[in-house]
Amino acid sequence: MAWWAWLLLALFLFAGELLTPGGFWLIFFGVASLAMGVLGVAGVTLPAWAQWLLFTMLSVTSTLLFRKPLLARVQRSTAGSRPDELVGEIASPAAPIAPGAVGKAELRGTTWSARNGANRELAAGERCRVVRVDGLQILLEPEGASR
Repeated sequence: MAWWAWLLLALFLFAGELLTPGGFWLIFFGVASLAMGVLGVAGVTLPAWAQWLLFTMLSVTSTLLFRKPLLARVQRSTAGSRPDELVGEIASPAAPIAPGAVGKAELRGTTWSARNGANRELAAGERCRVVRVDGLQILLEPEGASR
């Protein structure tokens, strides 16, 4: 196979990886195809059967060696996005929220639906602590309140 065909195949495999939620399968085949294209550009000539054999070996070996660590690294970097990890964070109401009422509050640069868990009104901009997360709604109490 010509070197440019390997590079074109690599491009399609990389695009397929980006467009599908496959979980890092196509990328390793794309890397192997890229390696075959680079070998061709470097002047290494192999018969077609040897090219396909080397491509298969590179693809399978890289998948077995690197997929699991790559998935673990990606999952570790997104581990901080669980809602229960918001408990204890500081949020501030966008407008006053009456006791037991629902309003809007800013937390980590995002506006959340927030319920006032205190027995007094929360003032706009007041520092409040997240005490619970219910779906997409946070329960707030004034920062100095004791539970």
